[in-house]
Amino acid sequence: MRCVFDVNDYFAASLSRDGIPAQLIRRWLDGAFEVVVSPMLLTELWRVLANLKIRQRVSEGEAARVLALVRQHAAHHEDLVATVQPIVEDPEDAYLVALAREARAVLVTGDRHLLALADTLPVQSPATVHAWLVRRGEG
Repeated sequence: MRCVFDVNDYFAASLSRDGIPAQLIRRWLDGAFEVVVSPMLLTELWRVLANLKIRQRVSEGEAARVLALVRQHAAHHEDLVATVQPIVEDPEDAYLVALAREARAVLVTGDRHLLALADTLPVQSPATVHAWLVRRGEG
């Protein structure tokens, strides 16, 4: 299985090492599935983790660690945005949908606007992906 994580999932994993997003990151690093990223996703992740409000909750060292893990261990894919903008409520999320579609990956997100696309695209919440891994014996 291939997954594209929404940036908020990486942030949530940084906040709580016991939460579902952090558990998914550990399963990914243990080889349970592959994570796909793109230049736009990495740029957004860096921007979010560098935000001053975020820095009050996630240290600079933790932010650098998360970014390094993602850069080093994820599969890298080019950005393709133009093809999906009409179906996404928030145009800034179009690149995530395009990346997941092109990489043939599940988009993992807690964003209700993206989860609303689950009838037409492979979009799942972190909890749903985690439950699936547990059922498979990988959680």
